Amino acid sequence: MNAFTIKDLENLSGIKAHTIRIWEQRYNFLRPQRTPTNIRYYTNDELRIILNIALLNKYGFKISHIDRMQPDEIQQRILSLGDPMAIQERVINELVQHMVELEIEAFEKTLDKYVVSRGIEKAVLQIIFPFLEKIGILWQTGHVNPAQEHLVTNAIRHKLVLALETVNSSLQSDRKFLLFLPEGEYHELGLLFMYYLLKSRGITVIYMGANCPVSDVEYVAKMKTPDLLFVHLTATCPNFNFEKFLQQMSTRIPERKLIISGQMVQGYRKPLPPNVEFKTTLASVLELISSV
Repeated sequence: MNAFTIKDLENLSGIKAHTIRIWEQRYNFLRPQRTPTNIRYYTNDELRIILNIALLNKYGFKISHIDRMQPDEIQQRILSLGDPMAIQERVINELVQHMVELEIEAFEKTLDKYVVSRGIEKAVLQIIFPFLEKIGILWQTGHVNPAQEHLVTNAIRHKLVLALETVNSSLQSDRKFLLFLPEGEYHELGLLFMYYLLKSRGITVIYMGANCPVSDVEYVAKMKTPDLLFVHLTATCPNFNFEKFLQQMSTRIPERKLIISGQMVQGYRKPLPPNVEFKTTLASVLELISSV
């Protein structure tokens, strides 16, 4: 069982902490536990309840009305939501609940159903990336067991690898990308999706994968002469020096442009080397792919 803070519930549900406290005082659906030092915490059951209630409330149901519903009725109302965004949020919430309960078979089944109906590209953009963004804070704060992270990321990775094995493109491009992650970075999902997007558009990809020393990247880049180098940074080891990495790439491979996306570029404000460019949004990454 996980122990979630009220901040965790806020991050996962989108409902402000002060609103959650008001709901606790006025209604009966949330009953947090207390630590010996009187700090409130929430179980998997409370997480499921707040996700369901937040979704119904967002799409027009009053809290007082939801409070009178039985659990079966709440579930029925959620399944009846027809708005495309509501459906996406429902599926993401289901993935979160399956993850915290370690229901990996159910996690894969939910994901497979969406992939079959919408395709892997839409599944990643509409479901997988929002899911990873939603739970990423829990992983960083340690409020999710590492075993949960490994199980769900491996399940997602498997879907992307299968998609890569079967993708065919009628398009042809003479452009060539080298994809890699620096030493200390093992979160490969964003890079694998970039691989899929490029391959589906007929672009040649040299895929080096995770935890690559700069010397290895330099060797491959000089041998294969890619047009662009691409890195997607999610979370690196504590002793990873981002500024040093940028300087090394600029000094050792100055003739190749390096594109970097991911969470780590969001707050970086120092001047960039001339051959380095950040893509701070998914839209800008997609625009880059379209341009080549």
